[in-house]
Amino acid sequence: MRPLSYTQISLYQSCPLCYKLQYIDGLKPRDKWYFSFGSTLHLCAQYFFKVRVPPPPSLEELLLFYERNWISEGYESAEEEAKYKTYGREMLSKFWGIHRADFRIPVAVERIFYIDIEGVKLRGYLDRVDKLDSGGLSIVDYKTNQELFTQDDLAKNLQLTLYQLAAEQTWHLPVERLTLYHLRSNTPCSCAARDETRLDEARHLVLEVAKNIADGKFPAIESQYCPCDFPEHCPYYRQKIAPLEEETDILRGMAVDEAVEHYVSLQGQIKELESQLEEIKQVIIDFCQAEGLNRVYGREHAITYRLVDKTGFSEGEVRALLEPEGLWHRVLSLDQSQLKQLITDEAVAKDIRHKLEALRQVISSSPRLWVRRLIEEE
Repeated sequence: MRPLSYTQISLYQSCPLCYKLQYIDGLKPRDKWYFSFGSTLHLCAQYFFKVRVPPPPSLEELLLFYERNWISEGYESAEEEAKYKTYGREMLSKFWGIHRADFRIPVAVERIFYIDIEGVKLRGYLDRVDKLDSGGLSIVDYKTNQELFTQDDLAKNLQLTLYQLAAEQTWHLPVERLTLYHLRSNTPCSCAARDETRLDEARHLVLEVAKNIADGKFPAIESQYCPCDFPEHCPYYRQKIAPLEEETDILRGMAVDEAVEHYVSLQGQIKELESQLEEIKQVIIDFCQAEGLNRVYGREHAITYRLVDKTGFSEGEVRALLEPEGLWHRVLSLDQSQLKQLITDEAVAKDIRHKLEALRQVISSSPRLWVRRLIEEE
């Protein structure tokens, strides 16, 4: 198997079929402006920090690099592209002002890595790795998301976890800080490094995804991001995008769209009927209760009314009886089905079974109605 990356793992988690279409079948997704915008700013941050000796590039040099390396793909109009180009220039100017003042050469910038996790290769790029005064490492990953990251976002971020694994395996130094750098606001959002339990969970996830890919498990999973760029290959959207040529007679001469709408219409009628049924049921129950009746008659049918008790056990009482006898482990908690088995188990002392049966009590009562045709009664 070729090396996996965080992007591939994340896509597989989101939709295994979409992963297959891109990375196995080789289908190319459409260009998107936000990928182009993010890639451009990543290149500029890399250019700023990737110097052999201080100082970093001047603001003029940084903005000139920005202009020369601007990625245009994916924007829907020239106006949209111009707007984001101006926005990006403002973001970079603030970025330069913040990092020029306390500039330090990082340990690594845009460093490619390959690590081994029990035979599975993991590859990726570390945007920036800094050396802290304590001697440990700090990982910084640049993001152009709309919203600022919360502590919960940081805690759940798989990418940072995998990057910590890579950095510690590459430099044999402890990672002490993980940061998602929010470029839109030039805000570093940081948290402490993962503990060994979290790192083990990440390793297990990588192995699980790799095994599923090797086993050819590529189901389609629907999410808020659907449809993707390949709806014609998706069982959730394929019929809408590319209807089958011979699908006009799937049910009694109905076309697919007619069958769908008829189904929804019937479902609505059933809901309305169920509502009416519940309403008239309550009217009959109220009448029987008020008049002290157990049966009411119509012209062709009769309806019998009765309260049905549901029995059960009090956990405290059952535990007090069974625990001294060493039988509580047979139930562990109040499992009604296991208690019923215990009552009929002849291996259990007869007096205990009788006492247990005596603990049964009514825990609820609900009214029930039974319908019969009067002709049957006659």
